[in-house]
Amino acid sequence: MFRFENSEELWLLLGLIPALILFLLHLRWKKNKIKKIGNSTLVKKLMPDFSVPKLVLKFCLLSIAYTFLVLGLANPQVGTKTEKVKRSGIDVIIALDVSKSMLAEDVAPSRLSKAKNFISRFIDDLQNDRLGIIVFAGRAYLQMPVTVDYSAAKMYLKTISTDMVPTQGTAISQAVDLAMESFDKNAKTSKALIIISDGEDNEEGSNEAVDEAVKKGVRVYTIAVGSDKGGPIPLGNGDFKRDGNGNIVLSKVNRDILRELGIIGKGKAYNLDNSADAVNAILSDLGKLQTRDFEEMVYTDYDDQFQWCLLIAVIFLLIDYLLSERKSRFAFKI
Repeated sequence: MFRFENSEELWLLLGLIPALILFLLHLRWKKNKIKKIGNSTLVKKLMPDFSVPKLVLKFCLLSIAYTFLVLGLANPQVGTKTEKVKRSGIDVIIALDVSKSMLAEDVAPSRLSKAKNFISRFIDDLQNDRLGIIVFAGRAYLQMPVTVDYSAAKMYLKTISTDMVPTQGTAISQAVDLAMESFDKNAKTSKALIIISDGEDNEEGSNEAVDEAVKKGVRVYTIAVGSDKGGPIPLGNGDFKRDGNGNIVLSKVNRDILRELGIIGKGKAYNLDNSADAVNAILSDLGKLQTRDFEEMVYTDYDDQFQWCLLIAVIFLLIDYLLSERKSRFAFKI
């Protein structure tokens, strides 16, 4: 099992993008300066030791060193020991709506971000329950199978975006059907499905799918995210989704659909107004479900590997320090 203990540090790798841009601008500036001096052939003779490839090589070395420094900060870890752990809990699958309407910012910072923040807090408060994640829009996909590896759940959660499902819509029925396939049919634990959505553009068949899930012993809970006032749907280019007349479309939460699904699902319908309150409320209701004892093979010991990343970074920094910017005097010149 491989993981990063501090995976949030990996965002620092994005710093390579502005560094590359600045380096290319620097090379362009040098090239223009040389042109102003005079004839390029003459300038080369006047500056025989100047080497652009050497500059590029040194930049690459620094970039590699920076990359490994960031990886070291993220602390890669390798699981070295597994144990069979006895737990007592339930199986929970979260089905998260990732349709474009979830980008609406009528709740800050956006519906999807608020939903992900709720799921993150929910994971933090889980103890012995097994968790799975499904994403859906016009189609449904299993993002993470049912597991007790909460750190993996956090990593999967960070990768979720509206680009994951190209087919638009809100196919709650597909998400329910997929959840039924994803639950361990042999497990004797109680099962719960939590649907997080704005309920907009819901396709037909969701009531029937939830009713079928209940017959198989699954409790279905819904969480509505969004406001009654609604908000425009960003398209990512500074514009918003428009109707056929060119008017901006306002996306509004459909609480009625989600409330009905919660009733049919023998669970409950929530509104995601405050993440902390919603987490406490739903955990309280899930705690009333009957738990079962089960065994899981989990990694209980991890070895830190950050020192290897830092060593590699130091080696590349040392090579960069020893490598001069002057053109090589050897036969193979750069």
